[in-house]
Amino acid sequence: MVPMEGIDLGPLLPHHLSELIMGILLMIVLWLVIRAKVMPRFEQMYDERRAAIEGGMEKAEKAQAEAQAALEEYQAQLTEARGEAAKIREDAKAQGAQILAEMREQAQAEAARIKATGEAQLEAERSQLLAELRREVGGLATTLAGRIVGESLDDDERARRTVERFLSDLEGQDVTPSETGASR
Repeated sequence: MVPMEGIDLGPLLPHHLSELIMGILLMIVLWLVIRAKVMPRFEQMYDERRAAIEGGMEKAEKAQAEAQAALEEYQAQLTEARGEAAKIREDAKAQGAQILAEMREQAQAEAARIKATGEAQLEAERSQLLAELRREVGGLATTLAGRIVGESLDDDERARRTVERFLSDLEGQDVTPSETGASR
């Protein structure tokens, strides 16, 4: 073979025709080995990767669909929970109003009971004070009458009747304390 002029191929330049034939034969053998052994493995790896990628994509799509379904279910539950919470609030307001009304009724009943008890107690105290006042006024009146008359009015029955008659006369006249103070 003739070297090309101007280009130095160095060790790549075959010196004999047998080297070129041997190079071509080795290339053919190498190509056949690669085609028989390496290419099927590359094809197998390619198919496995493609299957894995497609399976992963299917899984991702499936997961996305499940996530979307879960999101919709969550939103439905959230809407239901909000409605239930609103209903509970309304029920609580109604119960609160009812309890407030009941408490007002109880308070009014208790106030009426306390007022009635107070009035009864006041009436009892008034009656007791009137009886005490009658005894004291009667005692003072008999002592005063005894001093005026000059004799002792120790007869309790007669003194009591006299005092009763005097107080009845006073009640019959309906004299108030302001009138008695004005007449003095």
